[in-house]
Amino acid sequence: MASSLLALLDDITTVLDDVALLSKMAAKKTSGVLGDDLALNAQQVAGVSADRELPVVWGVFKGSLVNKAILVPAALAISAWAPWLVTPLLMVGGAYLCFEGVEKLAHKWLHTAEDDAHAAALSEAVAHPEVDLAALEKDKVKGAIRTDFILSAEIIAITLGTVAEASFTTRVLVLSGIALLMTIGVYGLVAGIVKLDDAGLWLSRKAAAWQQALGRGLLWLAPWLMKALSVAGTAAMFLVGGGILTHGAPFLHHAIQHVVETLGVGGFAKTLVELLGDAVTGILAGIVVVIAVTGIQRLRHRRE
Repeated sequence: MASSLLALLDDITTVLDDVALLSKMAAKKTSGVLGDDLALNAQQVAGVSADRELPVVWGVFKGSLVNKAILVPAALAISAWAPWLVTPLLMVGGAYLCFEGVEKLAHKWLHTAEDDAHAAALSEAVAHPEVDLAALEKDKVKGAIRTDFILSAEIIAITLGTVAEASFTTRVLVLSGIALLMTIGVYGLVAGIVKLDDAGLWLSRKAAAWQQALGRGLLWLAPWLMKALSVAGTAAMFLVGGGILTHGAPFLHHAIQHVVETLGVGGFAKTLVELLGDAVTGILAGIVVVIAVTGIQRLRHRRE
């Protein structure tokens, strides 16, 4: 009895150690998605009345939990019954990350009339109080939840690739834990970011000079923080997406390693060259996908 209990405790300890290690690995691998996730979701609430910002974030948070409740069981089913799909799904997710990164960089050349019309409608709605802002808010929440679904699918796919060879129990715990951790972490930070300017304004009206200075600093920081998140998120898209592609396609991985061997570098320099190789792969893959998608869209519009 005692030995059985000790064996059970040992099994549980082993599973928890595996979960902790794999969760740390998965969190590192999904950090690229999170940078963009933060920027995208913080931008989703731009234009919303200040007193409705947090309710909007809360609405998207609840939608994100529903997304994870759909994606995690789907990922577990794939890993149990069709594990051969894990690598292709990762490759598709990596290609999408690269596509999204290039599309963000080239948006000012690729944006459509629909984008201009949407921006004009948003400005009109914010400027005129008679416009139904409740409907606008619902549309923003739905749009943010759709964006979250795509990014959540990428996070779950990357995590699944990390734990694909682990036991089913470990997969359940890691996928569930990462899904919950990422959701709470992302939307907690989004809530803080969208209220940063309000905090700055509140402090700037205080009597103490240091509070006023801090408030002005926060007001100055808020827009720059959004820009920094966007830049970091875009760069991480190419690094993470390109890394997925290079590891999924052996010839790409071997090509990067050949460059490393040719240069004869090691340590930090080797890591830097490998990251540069992943980034270049990601940018080139994103350009190819953007060209293909844009061509298909233009052909479809011509037919319509």
